[in-house]
Amino acid sequence: MDPFEAALEAIVGAQGLLRGADAAPHCVDWRGLYRGHARAVVRPASTAEVARVVALCREHGVPIVPQGGNTGLVGGATPSPAGDSMILLTGRMNRIREIDAANGTLTAEAGAPLAVVREAAAESGLMFPLSIGSEGSAQIGGVLAANAGGSGTARYGNARDLALGLEVVLPDGRVWNGLRKLRKDNSGYCLRHLMMGAEGTLGIITAAVLRLVPAPRSVATAFCSVSSTAAGVALLSTLRTAMGGDLHTFEYMSRRGLGLVLRHIPGTRLPVAPADHHILVEFAAATADGARPALEEALSAAYEEGLVTDAVLADSETARAGFWRLREAFAEAQVRHGPHVKCDIAVPISAASRFLDTVGPTCARAFPGCSVVLLSHLGDGNIHCNVHAPEGWAEGDFSPLREEIAGRVDALAVECGGTFSAEHGIGAAKLGEMARFKDPVELELMRTLRRALDPDGLMNPGKLIPA
Repeated sequence: MDPFEAALEAIVGAQGLLRGADAAPHCVDWRGLYRGHARAVVRPASTAEVARVVALCREHGVPIVPQGGNTGLVGGATPSPAGDSMILLTGRMNRIREIDAANGTLTAEAGAPLAVVREAAAESGLMFPLSIGSEGSAQIGGVLAANAGGSGTARYGNARDLALGLEVVLPDGRVWNGLRKLRKDNSGYCLRHLMMGAEGTLGIITAAVLRLVPAPRSVATAFCSVSSTAAGVALLSTLRTAMGGDLHTFEYMSRRGLGLVLRHIPGTRLPVAPADHHILVEFAAATADGARPALEEALSAAYEEGLVTDAVLADSETARAGFWRLREAFAEAQVRHGPHVKCDIAVPISAASRFLDTVGPTCARAFPGCSVVLLSHLGDGNIHCNVHAPEGWAEGDFSPLREEIAGRVDALAVECGGTFSAEHGIGAAKLGEMARFKDPVELELMRTLRRALDPDGLMNPGKLIPA
């Protein structure tokens, strides 16, 4: 064992240092697209241990790659092939430190899985409204560092909108204790917002105060067919007018995407007549019987207007789970179908129909044989545009086209007034897009902040900001 590893083991103990086969899974992302090597994999069990580890790395000039549940899609938690960095895992720091029901807050350590946080909030009669497909594995620290989104953002916002305070180990090993439980604190720069979405480049989040909301007393879910993407956007406006803040979820699914789900995922079925465009909508009301009548009335009006061509309301929790299974199985079905590029863009809702209608023909012309699967958190303008390789192509055949395909999709999003990264982040995957599309002044401000906090450039190097 070299002196650096020996010093790490002195801090975290033998159980806190992984080697060989135990370390290997942390050097590749879950999709197998990003691979690297690490000098060491360390598992601190407390904020104090994280601080000592970070200080040691600075002393030895060792880069640090923070990693939570390793559920990201952009290579943001994967070390470089150089093998000179250390992976820091937060999974042993997984306690729920406090639930303050009167204040509507929950304080959790970075390694607490999102699903555990949601369960703890529910046990207190409240709800942590952030929900993503990987919530069983995704950890709170990574969720905040990546500013994750999900299906409830139309009502509650992204991760950064749900954190009131943070505890962060800075690049020099100092601990910033910003675990405030305040809705109002107008006392200077809002430092927590620098850390959320920074992907571990400015510090390591070790704990957070999360905002809880009242749990709804009734939920109504419907699966709809709509006549066009424009009708889908109009339906969103109609339902918002009818229900306001009770509109919890509004998800768009393309016909091709649902076709892959039905083809590859056993036990799935379409509850409505097939159409080119489908919407999953959910109302969540504060009254025990308020959601279903309101949703029925709103959808009836939309049907009369010609926006909805078919709709089914879930009449049981089993039916509701079936609707959600169709939505949540998109990623699994696409992996089973074959190689594809995941593009995570956002446009103003008013431009969503234009993007949805244009991106398929654009890709078909530029990349013959490729097909486009569209899935959207349409309630907030986030669109997942996934471009599949032609039938029968292997990853090796498709890989040379990945960057060009993503660039074409991202350029269309920017042309529509949008962004090339909505909720997945930048990581290593989107560095070229940052250089291409970000305003130079904005990039320089980011670089200035990074240099100020991490002058040695040891925090998650090669991520977020292009060299």
